[in-house]
Amino acid sequence: MTNRENFTAGRVAAFRFQPSAEGKNNQTVYWDGKAPGLGLRVTFAGTKTYVFESRLNGKTIRLSIGDVRTWTVGDAQAEATRLKMLTDQGIDPRQQKAQHAAAAAAQEAEFKRGNVTVGAVWNCYVEARRPKWSVRHLADHQKLAYCGDDKAHGALAALMPLKMTEIDSERVKAWLRDESARRPTQAALAFRLFRAFLNWCAETPEYHSIANATVCQARIVKEELPKKHAKDDCLQREQLPAWFSAVRTISNPVISAYLQVLLLVGARREELAGLKWEDVDFRWQSITIHDKVEGERTIPLTPFVAALLTRLPRRNEWVFSSPLAASGRLREPSIQHRRVCAIAGIDGLTLHGLRRSFGTLSEWVECPVGVAAQIMGHKPSATAEKHYRVRPLDLLRSWHVKIESWMLEQAGIEFEHSNSGLRMLTAV
Repeated sequence: MTNRENFTAGRVAAFRFQPSAEGKNNQTVYWDGKAPGLGLRVTFAGTKTYVFESRLNGKTIRLSIGDVRTWTVGDAQAEATRLKMLTDQGIDPRQQKAQHAAAAAAQEAEFKRGNVTVGAVWNCYVEARRPKWSVRHLADHQKLAYCGDDKAHGALAALMPLKMTEIDSERVKAWLRDESARRPTQAALAFRLFRAFLNWCAETPEYHSIANATVCQARIVKEELPKKHAKDDCLQREQLPAWFSAVRTISNPVISAYLQVLLLVGARREELAGLKWEDVDFRWQSITIHDKVEGERTIPLTPFVAALLTRLPRRNEWVFSSPLAASGRLREPSIQHRRVCAIAGIDGLTLHGLRRSFGTLSEWVECPVGVAAQIMGHKPSATAEKHYRVRPLDLLRSWHVKIESWMLEQAGIEFEHSNSGLRMLTAV
């Protein structure tokens, strides 16, 4: 694949058909430098279509994604990433598409007979909304609707076999009461996703006649919702020595580095887990994080974090790689972190609590709230932040290095940047 460039709306609009030297070609294909396998096909007539190309079972396959007039660059990149994941697993996207088409035809026939189930419509809903969702949001929908054994089934599994016409307030109330008693947090999330699902059905011509969007609005249903409790798990200054010491006893260097970096940059767990080597610029000391608010943000690559990343194995494109995971990257560090907290004697600290810890501990160095928020990827909450604060990377770095240095000092870690190592001092 040649002609690689990172696709943007402007570049896609500027791409033109380029005749070959012999003048025998009728199309030109440009390849994206970010999403593997994503191409833009430009015909002699000027038609532009996103395509996907990959190797499967030793053969090259290519299929169309869609016209540039209906697909944004971001949506096309997300779809190409999804298709690449399928081919990496040995799944032919063309066969899957044919299977989905056959299933849709069968579902339509079932719908006409008045027997369409929640599960069938749910699958259509997930496929329709997939390009708009993050990987984590998609996984939540798949996990909660999973119908396995009693121990593995999702919180929405009990609703999936029911007919859409059987869903009413009493039915949802009974389901929510049972799930809230077993797993309140999952039940609350499942309820929100199911409510959004019914709203989509009510707005979709194929299903609006069998969906009642007011079901989840009924008072008798809302009374069964688990009460919300604000989470406040956060590392205290005096807990830093024990936490760092325990984290650094983890035998897996990838998980150990991941947990330390998660605290030191204040990122969301999936943002950091999805970090690629191409996102890390060791020369200009920056990290580009793909977030759920602005799409991406660039933060400083601080000295200690840079040292941790430099020593990680480069097995594939992922910074925090895993040779055992199908995706090739770290998937579930929570288990190790719970062990770390048990060793350190810290109760109830979650991975998201490490993000909360960054924002809280940064106040010890009197870091401006807006600086910490920008590093963490929080959306600006005030007019001044939105319109009158444009902080360059160097300004963020000056504060970020102070935050990192202070945390290391409190943890009893002496960092010798001129060498390649870290030296743990005895915690005072």
